[in-house]
Amino acid sequence: MLIRKTRRDRMTATLKAIKDGLRRRWHYSIPEQGKWLRRVVQGYLNYHSVPGNFPTMQKFRTHVTNLWRRALRRRSQKDDTTWTKANKLAAAWLPRVRVLHPWPVERFTARHPRQEPGA
Repeated sequence: MLIRKTRRDRMTATLKAIKDGLRRRWHYSIPEQGKWLRRVVQGYLNYHSVPGNFPTMQKFRTHVTNLWRRALRRRSQKDDTTWTKANKLAAAWLPRVRVLHPWPVERFTARHPRQEPGA
């Protein structure tokens, strides 16, 4: 069976775009940033969450959490955004990673059931 995995250059480009978007949204409140990040991450997961790609999607979510944590830390000299706080924010705002699409064989079988003669 062929394992489908996200191309590294596409994931890197998306992470760079998220980093730039967070930089433009530094002055936004945390709920506004969270809503924006939820939409972006959910859209990425909707396309890339295929069987066999789960570990890469977990890494993507971790990278987004780290980018958000670093952006929040740059907002103030008295920042206290630790990994504990960042993980709580991620749990509250970022969607959980799960496989959204079936294996191609299962999808094909569901759409094109076998017609056996005499059945």
